[in-house]
Amino acid sequence: MKKMSRRSFLKKIFGSFLTFIGLSGGTYYYARYIEPDLLTVQDTVISKANIPDSFEGFKIIQFSDTHLGFHYNLDQLKKLAEKINQLEPDLILFTGDLVDEPQSYNWQNARLVSILSLLHAPHGKYWIYGNHDHGGYGTQKVKAVMQESGFKLLQNEQTSIARNGEEITLAGLDDVMLGQPDIEQALRESNEERFHLLMVHEPDYADKVQRYPVDVQLSGHSHGGQIQIPLLGYLITPPYAEKYVEGHYTVGDYPLNLYVTRGIGTTRLPYRLLCRPEINIYQLSKGGA
Repeated sequence: MKKMSRRSFLKKIFGSFLTFIGLSGGTYYYARYIEPDLLTVQDTVISKANIPDSFEGFKIIQFSDTHLGFHYNLDQLKKLAEKINQLEPDLILFTGDLVDEPQSYNWQNARLVSILSLLHAPHGKYWIYGNHDHGGYGTQKVKAVMQESGFKLLQNEQTSIARNGEEITLAGLDDVMLGQPDIEQALRESNEERFHLLMVHEPDYADKVQRYPVDVQLSGHSHGGQIQIPLLGYLITPPYAEKYVEGHYTVGDYPLNLYVTRGIGTTRLPYRLLCRPEINIYQLSKGGA
């Protein structure tokens, strides 16, 4: 049996303690009602030599893990959509987990489609499945909502994003936990010299992606640990988000640039502590060789 480290033991004990008694006093109120609404915007420049000149300043917005139905509602989603539109993205990407429990969500509410339809980007809106999207018989329900809202699914496939006669490649994988990810299929028609951006819900899959000519992987799933405790670190790290939890990582020798968003909503516990929700802006720039 694998021996548990002291740090892992302390995290497990502390997590059980929080779950049993809840966060207390002002800390509880802040983590439950304040921080989950403190949306931040992370702005990152991605600089690579193979980014075409015409994509200089191209603005990509990623949002992820809304987990609608679990302490995140349509009014909040509407404010999020308005915020994203104010940022004037060229391309919008959603990296999975739209609804927390598809089996119990009210899919007959037409307002969800109307809100997602508000999102606008001249070069399109794309999405991938997360584990909650496949769970609870949600696969076809989520797909229908996203399609009706103008989002294009990338499920082990790729597309070309064109600007002024030049192109980059955008690809997406099926969910790692409950889907059937196939990176060979997703990249089978790729021009290796072209800039490649890949959406994968689970960030730890980067250890496999690094063997392929992918420049950037965008992931969610982790919620940034959702609760971060000084000295103990990330309290909640789901499977396939235990190694890469938030922010930027370089993986492998190519190298693969992995960006992991903390996402929007919560799951399992309705708290965020020292781990604000976020949307992410990535501005492309042609870098040196």
